[in-house]
Amino acid sequence: MNPERRFLTGHWLVLAGVLAGALALAMPASGGSATQGGAFPTSGKALYQKACMACHGPDGKGEPAERLGFEPLPPSFTDCSFATREANRDWLKVSQEGGPARGFNRIMPAFGGALSKEQLVAVINYTRHFCRDKRWPRGELNLPRPMFTTKAFPEDEAGIQSVYDTSDPGGSVKNKVFYETRIGPRGQLEITVPYNWVEVSDPGGGTTWQNGLGDSAISYKQVLYASLDTGAIVALGGEVILPTGDQDKGLGKGTSRFEPYVAYGQILPAQFFFEFQGGGAIPYDGAKANEEVFGRLAVGRCFYTGQYGRRWTPMVELLASKEMVSGEDTQWDVAPQFQVTLSARQHVRLGLAARIPLSQTDTRDVQYGLYLVWDWFDGGLFEGW
Repeated sequence: MNPERRFLTGHWLVLAGVLAGALALAMPASGGSATQGGAFPTSGKALYQKACMACHGPDGKGEPAERLGFEPLPPSFTDCSFATREANRDWLKVSQEGGPARGFNRIMPAFGGALSKEQLVAVINYTRHFCRDKRWPRGELNLPRPMFTTKAFPEDEAGIQSVYDTSDPGGSVKNKVFYETRIGPRGQLEITVPYNWVEVSDPGGGTTWQNGLGDSAISYKQVLYASLDTGAIVALGGEVILPTGDQDKGLGKGTSRFEPYVAYGQILPAQFFFEFQGGGAIPYDGAKANEEVFGRLAVGRCFYTGQYGRRWTPMVELLASKEMVSGEDTQWDVAPQFQVTLSARQHVRLGLAARIPLSQTDTRDVQYGLYLVWDWFDGGLFEGW
C-alpha cells in the first residue's frame, strides 16, 4: 500500500473507532444511558477502552504513527512529566469540549455530548494509573503564584516581574527576569536577573536616578512531601544571591547572600487555598548587609469564567521581615492582589498587587507589583490563545 493510501486508511480507521466508541457509549442500556450516568459502562477502564483506546492505545502510550495516520501524535500517559502536571479540571475541559477548548489540536474530539461529567472523571482517573512514578506532584497542588511568596510546587516557567516603590525620595523600579526549570520529579532550578532604577541622593543635596543590573540569583528547591489526599505540598529551598549590582549606585548589597527557606501550600474547601514561606538571609560580609528572617503568608480563592474557563484568583499576602540587629523593629506589610489566566491554555498569566506598609509608615510608602508568567512546558508563548 502506498504511503498516502496508508495515511488515509489509518486516519479513517481511527476516526471510525472513536465515533463507534462514542456512539456505543451514548446508546441506551439497561438501567439508563451513558449521558444519564447509567450502569453501562461500569468503570473508567471500560469507558477508556471504548472511547479512548483507538488513539491513546491500550497501554496509554498512544498508537504508532503508521496506525493513526495523522499528526500530532497523542501524548503518552506513561510520561509522568506530562501526565501529572495538569489538574483533573483541565483534563475534563478538553474531554468535554475537545482540544480547541484549551488551544490544542482539534483532532482530540469532544465527548461531552456522549459522556456525563462523572463518566469523564472516571476515565481521567483511570488514565492516571499509567504514570507509575508517584513521586511527581499532581497538578491540583500547583496553586496560583503570589507576588512575593515563593510556591512549593516545582515549575517550568519564565517571566518578568516589576515592583514600583512610590517613596519620595528613595523610589525605585525593580525588575527581574526569571527562568525556572524542573529537575526530576520534585526539583526546580531558577535563575533570576534583575535590572533596576533607583532614586539616590546626589552631591548637590537633590536626588538622581541610577539604573543598571541588580544582584542576580540562583536558587533550587526540592519537594519533600506532596499528597493530593491531604491537599498539601512542602518544599525546602535555598537561594544564592550574587553581588552583580553596583553598590555605589544603590543597585546591590555589595556582598553575596544565602537565603534558605521552607515553602508550604494547602488546598482548602470551596476553591480556597493558602501558601506560606519562611526563611532567612545570611550575608557573606556582615559589614555590608545584615542577617534577616522573614515570613510570608498568602490566602486566596479561585473563580472561573463558566465552569472551567478563565481563572480569576484574588489573594492577599501578609509579609513580615526583621533584620537581626539590636533595636530593629519587624517590618509588616499587606499585599492585596489578583492573578488572571490570559490564554485559553491557561499557560500565560498576569498578576497585579499593591504592597501596603503596616509598620514604619512614616518612612515607607506603597509599592505596586506586576508580573507576566509563561508556563513554557505547555507550549509557545503565542500558542494556545
